[in-house]
Amino acid sequence: MVALSTVAIVVRDYDEAIAFYCDKLGFVVLEDVPHGDKRWVVLESPERQGAQILLARAATAHQETRIGDQTGGRVFLFLRTDDFARDYAAFTSRGVSFVRPPRNEPYGTVAVFADLYGNLWDLIGPPVGARTDQ
Repeated sequence: MVALSTVAIVVRDYDEAIAFYCDKLGFVVLEDVPHGDKRWVVLESPERQGAQILLARAATAHQETRIGDQTGGRVFLFLRTDDFARDYAAFTSRGVSFVRPPRNEPYGTVAVFADLYGNLWDLIGPPVGARTDQ
């Protein structure tokens, strides 16, 4: 095994999900290909680092129950930044809803936000006092 490449997020609608993840969080669309009555929609960070996100539209009533609750209310995804203050301010200005305020932990500065469906994410920056130019 080399690396985790893609994580699927169950969504209600492709276009509303693309708008949130791209306009508010800064992801870019890598692929958007029709696939029958579905689409193959893959997002990635602008720096092309980390795992990609596959937007998977719910196709059954059971899958619809998982939209926004893929992990039973636990933080689902972790978004690392090299500048916590910059990205926290940018996300806040774009209307991202932070459900837990920033706090300092040994592993970094972290705040929890909810995506448009309610999935919880950590925004994690370097620990206070850590050098980021190494």
